[in-house]
Amino acid sequence: MTIAHEPSAPMAGMPNPVVESDSPVDLRGRSLLSLRHHTPAEIRELIDLSAHLKAAKTDGTEQQRLTGKSIALIFEKTSTRTRCAFEVAAADQGAHTTFLKPGSSQIGHKESIKDSARVVGRMFDAIEYRGSDQVVVEELAEYAGVPVYNGLTDDWHPTQVLADALTMSEHIDKPFSEISYAYVGDARNNTGHSLLLLGAKLGMDVRIAAPRQYQPAPEVQTLCREIAEQTGARVLVTDDMSEALAGVDFVHTDVWVSMGEPDEVWDERIAALMPYQVNATAMAATGNPATKFMHCLPAFHDTGTIVGQRLVAKHPELAPGVEVTDEVFESSASIVFDQAENRMHTIKALMVATLG
Repeated sequence: MTIAHEPSAPMAGMPNPVVESDSPVDLRGRSLLSLRHHTPAEIRELIDLSAHLKAAKTDGTEQQRLTGKSIALIFEKTSTRTRCAFEVAAADQGAHTTFLKPGSSQIGHKESIKDSARVVGRMFDAIEYRGSDQVVVEELAEYAGVPVYNGLTDDWHPTQVLADALTMSEHIDKPFSEISYAYVGDARNNTGHSLLLLGAKLGMDVRIAAPRQYQPAPEVQTLCREIAEQTGARVLVTDDMSEALAGVDFVHTDVWVSMGEPDEVWDERIAALMPYQVNATAMAATGNPATKFMHCLPAFHDTGTIVGQRLVAKHPELAPGVEVTDEVFESSASIVFDQAENRMHTIKALMVATLG
């Protein structure tokens, strides 16, 4: 999920900033390629709808709004939360899903993305895509004629940060404009980019702490600062961990080596990012005893995985845990499983808002 950008090349989906509009919120027929294309009011509408649908599911009053709809789930990368969230959310709402795993279709292999989009779009009411290149999901949306949802690309992870926003709102009694959070670690990826954009859009206090070479792409930083000037958001990108953590309500992180990257990069990542590990010292550095810990998962917090066992054996200083220690992950401050569950509720809201 780490991105290598040419200095002069614009990132896909980066036209002039979309901030706010006087038009009423109507998301019917809309794609979600990144939060880049949605106004703050539209993002808040999705979060509010997510909370409503979650409450309805909990108390047994949920009404099906997607009966008879069919949704194609195109996965070129493996998934647990995204696939399960789409399938369960669709089933709850009466919709049918068709899962297309890597190598099971001609998409992008014997048939171009443009042609595949026009075929799949005639058979399904919506398409979810999870893969590497943002240009693929953009092209699907251009030609499919139905809503397309970005389930993850190298550049953006919008369904994840909708769940993050819902989770933060559930755990603190503040409006978004008063919430502060820090993302620490490797911030060049879709999670770092999307969290920075979320905070800018919703007028939040959002901070990124990472070594300079691991900070968000320059064009993403520029975009978010332009949006922040209009929303009142506070945007900080720094290599100073203590500056980023001071007083925050939430601390986010993600794995240091992403899907598709070679194992050989682990040593250099650990060497560069150990000062940005979320451990007890980092949590105490917030100075806020109510600070919560968040992670989009999966997390290398113990030796319960093959990768975790291998890394701790080679790097005893991890002790145990890589981007986050087991002590923090299993603490009362950790809300990562609320966050994981909320993927389902926010994805359901997205489908209801665009198809219902």
